[in-house]
Amino acid sequence: MSGEAQLEALLEIINSSARLAIAEYKKHGNSVPTVHSTEFHPLDFATDTVALKKAVRLLEGACQQLCASLAPPQHTVINFAQCYDRACTGAAIRKGIADVLDEYPSGLHVRELSQIVGLEKGKLARILRVLASKGCFSEVGTDTFANNRLSLIMKGSNDCSCLTCIHAQDVSQGAGALYEALTDPEYATSYEPDKAPMNYVLKQKGLKGNFFDWMKADAGGTQQLLSALDYQRSAAQNYHRAMIALGPVMGSLSILHHYPWNEVATLCDVGASIGSVSIPLSKAHTHLKITDQDLPEVLEAARGVWQKEAPEALQEQRVEFVTLNFFEEAPVAGKDVYYLRNIIHDWLDTEAAVILPTDNLDTAHFPTDDYVITGANRRPDEKHVQIDIAPEPMLPNFGAGNSRKYQQDLNMWILRNAEERSVDEQIALASAAGLRLAKVYDLAETAVLEFRLA
Repeated sequence: MSGEAQLEALLEIINSSARLAIAEYKKHGNSVPTVHSTEFHPLDFATDTVALKKAVRLLEGACQQLCASLAPPQHTVINFAQCYDRACTGAAIRKGIADVLDEYPSGLHVRELSQIVGLEKGKLARILRVLASKGCFSEVGTDTFANNRLSLIMKGSNDCSCLTCIHAQDVSQGAGALYEALTDPEYATSYEPDKAPMNYVLKQKGLKGNFFDWMKADAGGTQQLLSALDYQRSAAQNYHRAMIALGPVMGSLSILHHYPWNEVATLCDVGASIGSVSIPLSKAHTHLKITDQDLPEVLEAARGVWQKEAPEALQEQRVEFVTLNFFEEAPVAGKDVYYLRNIIHDWLDTEAAVILPTDNLDTAHFPTDDYVITGANRRPDEKHVQIDIAPEPMLPNFGAGNSRKYQQDLNMWILRNAEERSVDEQIALASAAGLRLAKVYDLAETAVLEFRLA
């Protein structure tokens, strides 16, 4: 295929995928959102977003590949490095800008806004203009800003603000020390959790331990977990609410619709956090008997979240809470499904093999829900992995359309010295634990790999 033919093909993909996305929005509501929209679309928080995510994956991948092809190379490469979106996003969330502007739907001049949030007006305007230039906040008049559909995500009541804040406030520190950790003899070749780039930063601050140790040390006020407007939340509070946000961000709650739950009676959510998956499951499939297992302090917080979000499940005794340290004991026996979402990617192979529950669980299913890494090159055997492959001339892994999974892979490295895995790597890990791959559920951004005893 000639260079011009490749570009024409990318244009066709952009056009067709955009129309698919528009059709999905119209299917779920009367309007199609734009950067000028001032409220959420019904599809924004739908649990089944596979069709939309697959369309957007094509659209983003083809658009970026077309721009990278046609723009001067120096233009593209400098854009990789000269990007301060994360810093501006973090500042806006930590100062509660979206919550303040929620009281001023027609917009508020930075002169007044700066007095409310305690930031210098000129610098505040520059931060908001960077974000508004990418469709987050609207500059409705010179130095006058209002909320829009994107900035509403930054409100303190939205769990996604916690996930965003972790990346902007915490992970960014580790990312800034990536090169230093790569070249420091103590960190360079180590894959121990306490030798991650984030630990390099914490060590400079006199702190010890790994990321989870740091969260425990900063876990004060866990009882205030549900406080929507506490902008000085502890790391633990941010983390647990961020785990809830992973559902709509990753689209992982699509598993509510794409797994045969009607064939399941009992479920054990291993490493359940505060009910990120099990609460939506309890609402969508009321026949399920759910066991949430996690550390004692996590389950203590989880009970409060269940009481607020799904009290009927507690009243009907459809959920139980059983403490678990998965390095010291096996999950409760006798369940149909043992579900692990975003658990295995936290650990090296040796620890992950211990976590995979196989003892006395002969007939159980083991779905693991994580990002699945694929290469940017085309392989003759790539179709066997049961994961979608982008059409030519796109990069086979959808390029920028799947960029978050590769960013998440770096995120795991920065925080935990861990990694996201390919299908083959996950099969090898499961095989060592006595499991075989039974089925792959491709949910566009994430994938559920279901294992059974070999």
